[in-house]
Order: sequence, then C-alpha cells, then structure tokens
Amino acid sequence: MSIILAIESSCDETSASIIANGKVLNNVIATQSIHEIYGGVVPELASRAHLKKIGPVVRHCLETAGVSASDLNAVAFTKGPGLLGSLLVGATFAKAYAYTLGIPLIGVNHMRAHILAHFIEDPKPKFPFLCLTVSGGHTQLVIVHSALKMEVIGETRDDAVGEAFDKCAKMMGLPYPGGPLIDKNAKTGDPLKFTFGKTDMPGLEFSFSGIKTGFLYFLQDRIKENPQFITENLSDLSASLQFQLIEMLMVKLERAVKETKINQIAIAGGVSANSGLRSRLQDWSIKTGNEVFIPEFQYCTDNAGMVAMAAEFMYKEGIFEDIESVPEARMPF
Repeated sequence: MSIILAIESSCDETSASIIANGKVLNNVIATQSIHEIYGGVVPELASRAHLKKIGPVVRHCLETAGVSASDLNAVAFTKGPGLLGSLLVGATFAKAYAYTLGIPLIGVNHMRAHILAHFIEDPKPKFPFLCLTVSGGHTQLVIVHSALKMEVIGETRDDAVGEAFDKCAKMMGLPYPGGPLIDKNAKTGDPLKFTFGKTDMPGLEFSFSGIKTGFLYFLQDRIKENPQFITENLSDLSASLQFQLIEMLMVKLERAVKETKINQIAIAGGVSANSGLRSRLQDWSIKTGNEVFIPEFQYCTDNAGMVAMAAEFMYKEGIFEDIESVPEARMPF
C-alpha cells in the first residue's frame, strides 16, 4: 500500500491532497482573493501567499485524511509549468518534507495531472483517449496512449482559450476572474446575437488572438454609438462570445476525432468547468455516440487531487525526482 502527499502551487491556489493505494482521500484548496483587485494574478503576491498558506494547508490535509507524516511513502509536487515563484514554494516545501522523512520525491507535470484527474473517480476513460485540455495558459488536443505516454497533436499558436475568456471579460468591465462571470451571464443571453472576428488555423492548431481583437474593436465601435452598450447587452455579449469560443474548440475536437478515430473523449483544465462547454459536449456525445468524460468541478481548476493521481501512476513505475532538480515555468508537455 502506498500513501502519497501531493502539493499543488503552480499559480494562485495552494492545495494539498492525500492518495492512499490509488484512492484520493481529500483535496484541500486555499484560494488567493488578493488578485481580484488587480484584475489578474500578480506573481509576487501569489508566491508570498503560498509561503503563508502551504504549512497550514498541508497540516490540515494530513489531519482530515487521518494520516501522519510517518505514514507517507512519497511526496509529490507540481514541477511545472506555472509561475516560477509559486512553483518554487511548493517544490521547496515538498523537498524538505521528503528529505526529512527519507522518502522519494515525485515531480509532476501540471498539464498531465489535469488529464489524469479523470482517474480519480468513475467513470474512467479507456486508453487510448483524446483529451481537450483548456485553461488560462494552455489549449491542447492530446492523445492519451497511457497514463505515462501522451502525445500533443494540436495546440494554440498564441493565446489560450481561458485567457481569451478572462481578457474579454475585462474589456466588459467584469472583475477577475472573468471567465466564470461570462459563463454566468451567458445563461440568460442570446448566443447568436453578435459575431466577432476570429482566426482560422490549419489542421488541429488553435488561435484565439483574432477573436479577442475582434471583440475589442466590436465593443469600441458600439460604445461610440451608445456609451451604455455593454451594460445594456451584457448577457447577449457573454452568450455570443462563449458560443463562438466553444465552437472554435469543437471544430478542432471533431476534426481530431475524425482523424484519429478515437471515440473516448475527455476534457481537462480550468475551462472544463464552463457550463456551456460541458453542455455542448454532452449534447454532442448524444448526437454522435462518442463517449465523453467530464471531471467534477473540484478537479477542473488547479488542485492537488489531480497531482496525487498522477503521482500514483509514477510511484508504481518508480519514477522519482532528484532532490537537486528545479521547477520549470515552461515545462515541456
């Protein structure tokens, strides 16, 4: 039996989780509200908040799981990608903990962990499956051959879809994080009311800079005619923007399914919490017969439960991290 402590600190969530013999026992997450007043994550503030929270979060994690430090067989941490200062806090804490206990250290790729979150609870996809990873920093199509072998077959050339959501929300005067607010406002809006410019990329590549720029110019033109345009049309703007961003994702996903002939489909990353995307995928699944896997909300955004799951697979294969290794802000997939 293996018991692993996992730590996640790639951005602005301080999280810890215990996995025992393949079962995630808990998923403790401490958020950082300080970034809301700045309209985005401030790296220096994020790393300082991690320093304050990581000790109490880990202690609470062990207590609620009914596990003592002496019970642990390994300590896992997010090695990258992410904000370097934030990653360093988690990595340093994990290394000190593992070194003191004399147990192995496991460095986990953040994006791979998002994908492997699907193995925390049933139903679980079968290998090979396609995964659409969508977050504030990444948009990728991945063939998941196994828990340890994954192949990126398409990704964004510029902005990630989550960044497009948040930056367009900021253009409308919505507070950070704006993506969830667009999702909320879209529920009462007309998704076909407005259209915005976008960039069509070849193959399975994505680009979201075009629609972001088109959205900005659209707002500027309409505000000249009516200064209250955004306030009066917030729901329709949100619904139209969300609809078009989701359609851009679906076009590439459908192409990937056709090219790979893989009909097990999963989504991962923070944007997978978007209700419009989840609904669109469920409708598409019913229409096409492709089996779609959507994680629980707590495993969509950054969390240590997914890091723990990834670490479980690595522990079984004896894949450990050197104590001298350093986090990687732009860690290769």
